Amino acid sequence: MATPTSGTSRALRLSAALLTATVALYISLVALGNITDFGTNQQFVRHVLAMDTTFKDDDLMWRAITNKGLQDAAYIAVIVWETVAALVLIAGTWFWARRRHDRARQLSTYGLLMLMLLFGAGFVAIGGEWFAMWQSKTWNGLDAATRVLVLTGITLIVVQLPEKSAT
Repeated sequence: MATPTSGTSRALRLSAALLTATVALYISLVALGNITDFGTNQQFVRHVLAMDTTFKDDDLMWRAITNKGLQDAAYIAVIVWETVAALVLIAGTWFWARRRHDRARQLSTYGLLMLMLLFGAGFVAIGGEWFAMWQSKTWNGLDAATRVLVLTGITLIVVQLPEKSAT
């Protein structure tokens, strides 16, 4: 027997579903773009890892990765991570639509955490700080990464909000 839910719980579930779908669409388009236009962001990754547009501080330049094979491996790993996150979020959206809320919440959480790691740890922390991306006027993706991190974080909070049952 189904447990009755309040209008607030239904609205919360709809919000979680639509936000999850929005992030799923976004990261799907990002992954597709990176696959179909591989070279554009490949150059971005290469420049960030090579640190060739930073201040060239000798105390930081030892961090640079100039090997194109390693740079491309990092870029492919990002694309694979984005693709898997997109698939997990699409599945989460599917389960929201099917009203399988526990499974939807679980998959949405996993996919959103994957993006928090990619954009927070990967782009903001490692790219921004370790590889000093913040120093580059040309190859600086911190604003874009922060926007995605904020959208993903808000979505994760909504997905995790407790529901009230109708009484």
